[in-house]
Amino acid sequence: MVQSMEAWFLADKEAVTNYYGREFRVNSLPRRHDIENIPKDDLVPTLERASGNTKKGRYHKARHAYEILALISPAKVRQSSPHAHRFFQVLEEATQSDGLRPR
Repeated sequence: MVQSMEAWFLADKEAVTNYYGREFRVNSLPRRHDIENIPKDDLVPTLERASGNTKKGRYHKARHAYEILALISPAKVRQSSPHAHRFFQVLEEATQSDGLRPR
């Protein structure tokens, strides 16, 4: 299971790269596709190193995380994270059964 939302960012490296711009060092991110198994302690330092020379500055959870979270592809997260897929599935089922279907 993903222990930090930053793991979800690694499922959509293209969105993160677009957020930070050309200076973002995407090649310094883990190349693993099993984002649930990336150690939590590696996530933030890796993002900090990759973003350190960008105009937005080094990754900072309070300043960047929610903007990035809004940009990443839920489909890519679901493909890379079985637990995220299940989480979204449960939410979809709950909203459909309650008549709260997303628009």
